Amino acid sequence: MKQTLCVPRLALVAALAAALAAAFVPASFAATKVGVNAAIRNKVEMQTDADKALRPAVPREAVHLGDLVVSGPQSSLQMLLLDQSVFTVGANARMKIDRFVYDPDKGTTDIATSVAKGAFRFMSGHLVPGAGHEAIRTPVATIGVRGTIVEGAVGQDALDVMAGEPGVPAYGGDPKDAVLILLGGPGNGAQGFDKPGAIDVTGGNATTAVEHGGNAMLFLPGQPLVGPFKLSDAAYGRLTALLSPKPGAGEAGGPDVGSASVGSGDILGIGDFDGQFLTDPQNLDLPLGVRCDSPKGC
Repeated sequence: MKQTLCVPRLALVAALAAALAAAFVPASFAATKVGVNAAIRNKVEMQTDADKALRPAVPREAVHLGDLVVSGPQSSLQMLLLDQSVFTVGANARMKIDRFVYDPDKGTTDIATSVAKGAFRFMSGHLVPGAGHEAIRTPVATIGVRGTIVEGAVGQDALDVMAGEPGVPAYGGDPKDAVLILLGGPGNGAQGFDKPGAIDVTGGNATTAVEHGGNAMLFLPGQPLVGPFKLSDAAYGRLTALLSPKPGAGEAGGPDVGSASVGSGDILGIGDFDGQFLTDPQNLDLPLGVRCDSPKGC
């Protein structure tokens, strides 16, 4: 059964602020820093201004605007951003933060990320209604996020998640252009933050609002848009597996870091990798999450 994840907002804000404080200096001194690597599992690499070649991602290192994140099979990285949003880069992914503007004094947020392939999860942070913009770009669709949790897969992973599902047309095009998008977190009437959230998905010259948790959309170029539809438990399980690798399950030779200050691979963060919340919340100063199974919300 799919489960909606709810996290007390005040606790989340305080915890993420504490986790980020040590990693950042004022914007005037480090204007391009946008977040920090909080949890790493198996093989995850980064390309930065300082390192033009891909090299292993490091826990607690600062993330900068334009940094490229590349993950291997059964690998994940969880990133905490300055506005207290959380981005999980799942298996087989290529992800980059293209734009990041966060001004808490003016109450504005403007975030744009791009996912070229692989699985991903994004949980909104401090978004001010009417003044905040969060967007995730994929090869064929753009997701506008309105204070919620969105999950998805780009490329072959999207086809694998939807394999055998009823209503999915045969697709003979380039697998890299397939995109699956899921409103995985609280939607209208089931929101763990301050207000109900939703996503606006733009693709194929149309924009569709998805407002109910568990509803998904599938883009297959050259085919009619599929959805919104309720994602089956089986398909959700396959998507979750891409976001929830086990320690040591990655490619041979890939690091099994687990998370900041822990080398065992047993510590996880918010919205984490194996369907369970923090096993040791003291390591990242993050709150223990609360599950919400009620369709009426938490």
